[in-house]
Amino acid sequence: MTSLRSDRFWRATAWHAERLLTAACVVGAIVAAGDRATVALGAQAATPPAKKAAATAAPAKPPATLGIGRPATPAEIAALDIDIGPEGAGLPPGRGTAADGAPIYAARCAGCHGKSGKEGPNDVLVGRLPGDAFPFARDPRAPKTIGSYWPYATTVFDYIRRAMPPDAPGSLKDEEVYGLVAYLLALNELIPQDAVVDAASLPKVQMPARVHFVPDTRGQPKASAAPLVHKERKER
Repeated sequence: MTSLRSDRFWRATAWHAERLLTAACVVGAIVAAGDRATVALGAQAATPPAKKAAATAAPAKPPATLGIGRPATPAEIAALDIDIGPEGAGLPPGRGTAADGAPIYAARCAGCHGKSGKEGPNDVLVGRLPGDAFPFARDPRAPKTIGSYWPYATTVFDYIRRAMPPDAPGSLKDEEVYGLVAYLLALNELIPQDAVVDAASLPKVQMPARVHFVPDTRGQPKASAAPLVHKERKER
């Protein structure tokens, strides 16, 4: 019995000793790790500013080009640089009359805008309001036609050449565009039926809505040009 108890005592003592030894090793490891961290922080604090700057230097600059595509040629740029200014800047050579534009309109435009430009189903192009009234701020149902709303005749040329017909924009020749512009202006009774439209005469067409548009100078430097916005005027 005494031998059995002694054996149990020594086993318990050995188990406790092993646990104490393990705990001591863990504490020692923690202390050592803390010492290493302290040394690392101290070394970092002692790093000269020049080395710190080198370590945090900005990444290399990206290349000037990505090697995709190629520069546009002057001819390609010219093909897209076709905007027409309100005063006619950019209008190409050529001419047209209402008689020239009538068959082109019938073939390429009437299907969307109607036989006379009034039937639709797309935008109504022809028509003027009595007395050339400008009620659009009060009556959103009033049709915004070339004759009632557009402030510049040159915009008609710009838009047709750039965007029409919708299934083949840009496909019309300049003289075809001049003919269409003359035809639409004549339907709106803005020019005589036999008038010749070209780069010199088109900017001179007086549009009834022009007086209802004023320069929008909000946020613009006083010396710079400003886009136009329409301004409702009181009807007498």
